[in-house]
Amino acid sequence: MTERTEQHVTEQQKTPGWLDWHPSPGRPALELPAGAVDAHCHVFGPAAAFPYAPERKYTPCDASAEQLFALRDHLGFARNVIVQATCHGADNRALVDALRRSGGRARGVATVRPGVSDAELRELHEAGVRGVRFNFVRRLVDVTPRADLWDVVERIAPLGWHVVLYFEAADLAELREFFLSIPVPLVIDHLGRPDVSEDVDGPKFAGFLSFLRARDDVWCKVSCPERLSLTGPPALDGERNAYRDVVPFARRVVEEFPDRVLWGTDWPHPNLKGHMPDDGLLVDFLPHVAPSAELRRRLLVDNPMRLYWPENEGS
Repeated sequence: MTERTEQHVTEQQKTPGWLDWHPSPGRPALELPAGAVDAHCHVFGPAAAFPYAPERKYTPCDASAEQLFALRDHLGFARNVIVQATCHGADNRALVDALRRSGGRARGVATVRPGVSDAELRELHEAGVRGVRFNFVRRLVDVTPRADLWDVVERIAPLGWHVVLYFEAADLAELREFFLSIPVPLVIDHLGRPDVSEDVDGPKFAGFLSFLRARDDVWCKVSCPERLSLTGPPALDGERNAYRDVVPFARRVVEEFPDRVLWGTDWPHPNLKGHMPDDGLLVDFLPHVAPSAELRRRLLVDNPMRLYWPENEGS
């Protein structure tokens, strides 16, 4: 993989304490199934070409499309789903550039605002965008009125796009009925951010599972154990069983909803405070939550291909 260089530090000064992505991730011990998709990752800038949004809540280091694709090849993935980063707001130029550079090996999830033109939506679709993200995490974005979000849903529905939802577990009860009223497929980021110190059989995670059961087009990413874990990564002793306190939650979702789960690295891991994960170690988390080759094939190949590269799609 191409290592990070000092060129990624831009004139837009990084947020104090920002952790840069891992410069030399290990190669995973797990052999990924052919055609595996990293279904949640980002590009940042480079700011010299794609400046960060003035309203952003953080300023990251640069993380370019070339660096993302180098990581893809290093880890053994075939494709990516690139999610618009909040530091770019609704300016999707960096995302579109990455999609076009991918040679058809990437799809995108954009951020759009009410009033987006049909021409802009067509351009995004032709570049490979297949969804929009609604972010309800207040530390990352300002609250958007639901009427504005509904306007966006009505605009994207004819394109066959879906909505990606990012929220805190504590807010699901308040948001549940609004979410279930959205008439397009839903994709939930990062297990709905459960409190993994609680019992996996407790009422809060049971409420999340009930939400997934409410409709058969609600998908879930079992990604980002490094964001959820309280035990953290292993000591430097060769142990590969990292983030073990997240395993029961992710495994429960994979085993109950094997045809509606996705996984991604979340590279370049924005806004982490405690440690920067080794992406190879994150891949080796997968056998603990999807213990059979069949479950891993669905998680990494069949499901993301069905959602992002459907066989009956014309483009």
